[in-house]
Amino acid sequence: MFPPGHETEEHRSLAVRPGEEVGERCCRLTLPSEPHTVRPEKVKMSKQPQPISPMKNFFAGGFGGICLVFAGHPLDTIKVRLQTQPKPKPGESLIYAGTIDCFKKTLAKEGVKGLYKGMAAPIIGVTPMFAVCFFGFGLGKKLQQRTPDDILTYPQLFAAGMLSGVFTTAIMAPGERIKCLLQAQATTGTVKYAGPMDCVKQLYRESGIRGIYKGTALTLMRDVPASGMYFTSYEWLKNLLTPPGKSHSELSVPSVLFAGGMAGIFNWAVAIPADVLKSRFQTAPEGKYPNGFRDVLRELIREEGVASLYKGFNAVMLRAFPANAACFLGFECAMKFLNWLAPDL
Repeated sequence: MFPPGHETEEHRSLAVRPGEEVGERCCRLTLPSEPHTVRPEKVKMSKQPQPISPMKNFFAGGFGGICLVFAGHPLDTIKVRLQTQPKPKPGESLIYAGTIDCFKKTLAKEGVKGLYKGMAAPIIGVTPMFAVCFFGFGLGKKLQQRTPDDILTYPQLFAAGMLSGVFTTAIMAPGERIKCLLQAQATTGTVKYAGPMDCVKQLYRESGIRGIYKGTALTLMRDVPASGMYFTSYEWLKNLLTPPGKSHSELSVPSVLFAGGMAGIFNWAVAIPADVLKSRFQTAPEGKYPNGFRDVLRELIREEGVASLYKGFNAVMLRAFPANAACFLGFECAMKFLNWLAPDL
């Protein structure tokens, strides 16, 4: 084909050797290109984030919330009792000297059952509340993504977390109102409400739907910034604890527990002043604070100082770590189970 001595190295490599079919050489020449066209697509697909599934978030978030209530309600009861105990008269001492004293007196007077007073209301509310909470966070992230591959910044994660706080307030406010009233009545010694349903009936009879939703603005003030901190700190710690080359889904149980527990600590560090105001306002007699939380804030600062905004701090922090560790572990386990059970749901 070429004059002797004029073949190039390329020509020689393309020449058909004796005993070799032309088709064999053609096949061999086209095979190397296959991996280069297929493999990158496979790698890219493996990194695609899973689409938001409202049903999966509902069940996983609900299960996480139930885990949170069971783990954290005893210390939540102590927190509310410390926050709502009446100011002692001259010469008298406080009913509870602190977290440990409140724990001992509650156990001695009411037994273990006393630590779980008012739990029915949050249990009934946690499934839809945490479903909406986790869905709200996922939706907040999705709304800020231009493509599914976009990695959000921490301010964007904070904004998504705040959106989840707005979503949950409609469920959270009445549940918190009922819970606080049931927990606080044990401190006063007068039993007005026989249980959650009786509490709802009496509140509706006395003040209508407005009475059930008393403290909604304070719930928003507490939950919107606190939820932003909650999810941002959890995502930050997950990124910090995930080994190089691994995904978040491969985190160990201790790592998930630590990230979830610390997220709870960060959440309550932001939320507790508004929570103190909310608890005081929601358990106050009708008409005591005509100007809302501003009256509560003025009274607390005037009578007890700025430190009063951190009442129940020890109980809150003792509860925050185990309760939120249980919540996020429950959520992650439920999501893994649901992804295995119904990957296309």
